[in-house]
Amino acid sequence: MNKARYIFPADYMADPAVHVFDGKIFIYPSHDWESGIPENDNGDHFNMKDYHVLTMTDINGEAHDEGVILNLKDIPWAGRQMWDSDVACKDGKYYLYFSMKDKNDIFHIGVAVAGSPYGPFIAEANPIKGSYSIDPCVLNDNGDYYLYFGGLWGGQLQRYRNNKALESAILPEGEEPSLCGKVVKISKDMKEYAEEPRDVKVVDANGNLLKANDPHRFFEASWMHKYNGKYYYSYSTGDTHLLCYAIGDNPYGPFIYQGVIMTPVVGWTTHHSIVEYKGKWYLFHHDCVPSEGKTWLRSLKVCELSYDTEGHIITIDGISKG
Repeated sequence: MNKARYIFPADYMADPAVHVFDGKIFIYPSHDWESGIPENDNGDHFNMKDYHVLTMTDINGEAHDEGVILNLKDIPWAGRQMWDSDVACKDGKYYLYFSMKDKNDIFHIGVAVAGSPYGPFIAEANPIKGSYSIDPCVLNDNGDYYLYFGGLWGGQLQRYRNNKALESAILPEGEEPSLCGKVVKISKDMKEYAEEPRDVKVVDANGNLLKANDPHRFFEASWMHKYNGKYYYSYSTGDTHLLCYAIGDNPYGPFIYQGVIMTPVVGWTTHHSIVEYKGKWYLFHHDCVPSEGKTWLRSLKVCELSYDTEGHIITIDGISKG
């Protein structure tokens, strides 16, 4: 599989968080609906109100919809917009971490629990204490769990410094150091933060944070995977439309910038996950080709991901329709 192909033509879904549970691929996407709201930088045109889970046993086949696993109306603190999510398994229970606006239109990260990867998931009464912004991703590192999160612009990350809300948002510009995504260790019960979130520092070869005007700086869509003992932190650059990655020696980093995973797709940006299945690596992502470029109606794709002999990811052409 050298070219990306669509895996779920039946509906518009995006932001795939992908894991292998019990030998089967489980895909936890966001669910796009036509909102009728004009496109804007706050993301108001995204009208996501439930989560489904999709499964695959054949990487060359289509994904199967296993149904709704969590609905906005069943979340006590819900306001609107169920954005990106991810799932982790611990001691036979499954934990869904999701980003959503509360009743005051402020993004927080919530957690819901199920006894099966198929759900249904039951949401906690309140979001995780101290949580903010969007795009959670969970790493299980030998029994310790880490949550990566954060997104600029509509993702509200610029409204915070040192985990405290600002009176006014501050977005670095030009040669200023870029804003970082966040990482935090999860508590033993998987429902809270075990510490204060830290910056995920993406640095150049000299150890300097990437600048705000660098087209490869972090914007949103954190993902973490391990390959040959190294930690691969990948992310979307948002308004420069790239998927990039950096490599570190531990879950906290720093992570040294390495290169581009995928060139721009059709649509404003992309959002991805990377998973190994049956001895090969795959990149799951989305674009907006089927909806004729409507950025709020996205479709899921998959393609094979390859490394060179030094462990660098070989860049994928995002426009290739497969």
